[in-house]
Amino acid sequence: MRHSRIVFCGVVLGALALAGCDSTISGPEGVDGSVPSADGQTSDGQTSDGQTSDGQTSDGQTSDGQTSDGQTSDGQTSDGQTSDGQAPDANEAPRDLGILPDAPAATCTIPSEAQAEDVSTPTTVVGDGSPASCTSAAFVSAVAKGGIVTFNCGPTPITITLSQTAKIVNDTGPKIVIDGGGKVTLSGAGKLRILYQNTCDKAQKWTTSHCNDQDHPQLTVQNLTFIQGNASGDDLYPGGGAIFVRGGRFKVLNCKFFNNVCDDVGQDVGGAAIRTLDQHGDLPVYVVQSIFGGSPGLGNVCSNGGGLSSIGVSYTVINSLFSHNKAIGNGANPAKPGTPGGGSGGAIYNDGNTFHLSLCGVQIHDNSANEGGGAIFFVSNDRSGTLQIQDSTLTRNPSGQFETAGYPGIFYLGKGPPQVINSTITE
Repeated sequence: MRHSRIVFCGVVLGALALAGCDSTISGPEGVDGSVPSADGQTSDGQTSDGQTSDGQTSDGQTSDGQTSDGQTSDGQTSDGQTSDGQAPDANEAPRDLGILPDAPAATCTIPSEAQAEDVSTPTTVVGDGSPASCTSAAFVSAVAKGGIVTFNCGPTPITITLSQTAKIVNDTGPKIVIDGGGKVTLSGAGKLRILYQNTCDKAQKWTTSHCNDQDHPQLTVQNLTFIQGNASGDDLYPGGGAIFVRGGRFKVLNCKFFNNVCDDVGQDVGGAAIRTLDQHGDLPVYVVQSIFGGSPGLGNVCSNGGGLSSIGVSYTVINSLFSHNKAIGNGANPAKPGTPGGGSGGAIYNDGNTFHLSLCGVQIHDNSANEGGGAIFFVSNDRSGTLQIQDSTLTRNPSGQFETAGYPGIFYLGKGPPQVINSTITE
């Protein structure tokens, strides 16, 4: 059901919601806070991405009694879709994206830990100054070596079309920085995920006995564009069309994400652009001065979370833009009978127990979700998570079936109401 109320909230909403900003929606409590072992399964049989070993999920409820926050993908595959709803041609070369959007003006202060990394002494430079030297093989090899990766591909912007996913090797840090210098676009050509980090993937080396909570690798991507990444059909590690990160730390600075996809349907598969799990010490992923979509035809599309998706991971998003992203699954979470599930969080999808979403200086507009949260889907199963929106604008983010009354484009279950500071949230 769509809510037609238009609301401007320019004050902090504390324990008591002001009139017109009430976000209380009842629902049963969700899963517990147990953490996974090195094989990805918790002691109670629940996998690290929220699905129990027997395939059953835990769930909250929407105000109309329908479940909304079930757990991860049931492993169903699908053809990825572009933001206009068409499946990409896997053999198509990266197309001309035209004039690309800019990130919003830097209205919010960037904390020291979210600043760009120093790349003045690179470990590996991809390329020898010519465009022809900047190959998929050269980039994939550089990422596997770790450390600081920069590019020397000539004076003009270049697109590197990958023939395989670049994978972080977990003992090559602790800091791993990939900096495109504002000239490099990495393309999955509609065929494959672009970048992958997983501390619990033995093939990438286990470096601790607690892969689900370790402080390395500490991956930073900065000054890069990611296009046409496709994680559709990855049953083992679903979601994250452009980037999948599990474990260690992760931050994104001055990056752009266009036309990335993951599975069309599935209960908790998400993150056409970025999917994150198991960040060290429950510290946040920083997303700074970055763009997800930004113009018609450039949006990112997945079952859930067209831009960002996570299970139990906090995001701090600063001075960034999300628009024209879509959550196209159907049946919500867990899936209604006879449906494949999904369809929530057009721009951002957050699920799990204790986590926090903080937006400052963020524009979220013209995103959509078939089910709930055209802009944001936020479900803290144990109601300990919080949402703060500051100096931001959310508008024209339709939710196909449900959202929280007084917060157009947002479905929220957390600790108290969202805190909305000097921000505009409208239909």
